[in-house]
Amino acid sequence: MQTRIGKFQNKNMRFKVPQFLEIEDKIFGPFTFKEFVYLVGGIGLCFILYRLLGIWIGGIPIIIVASFSLALTFYKPNNKPFINLIESMFLYSFQNKLYIWKRRMEKTTSSNKEAQKQIYQVQSGVRLNNSKLRDLAWSLDVLDLDTRKESLEK
Repeated sequence: MQTRIGKFQNKNMRFKVPQFLEIEDKIFGPFTFKEFVYLVGGIGLCFILYRLLGIWIGGIPIIIVASFSLALTFYKPNNKPFINLIESMFLYSFQNKLYIWKRRMEKTTSSNKEAQKQIYQVQSGVRLNNSKLRDLAWSLDVLDLDTRKESLEK
């Protein structure tokens, strides 16, 4: 028995690889098991609401439960189950959000403003003379001048 895979033939292939694994089987007529559970659960909950509250008081809750059950069973936005949309909505609603663009304004008090003014005055008053500036440049210099000249000559 020969099976053909693409352009290649394989004489010793014994096992069939299942395809379309993400497609659920239709078990109860045109419904998958999940869709059947959503539909039967919604019908059962509507019946319980009808028996407990009656048709006049329980009419609105029955309509809400029935429409939610029908949406879970039949409505597929972007060819995905409606339960995925509900799950994404809850995950987005309850997770922490990081707003990088949102600027947070801190409340400044009068003592805080005075401290900031003092910091600005101290920072602007610092002056470096030539020897301190030269020492600072020397300490920040990574390479020695001699090694720099040697590397340039090579």
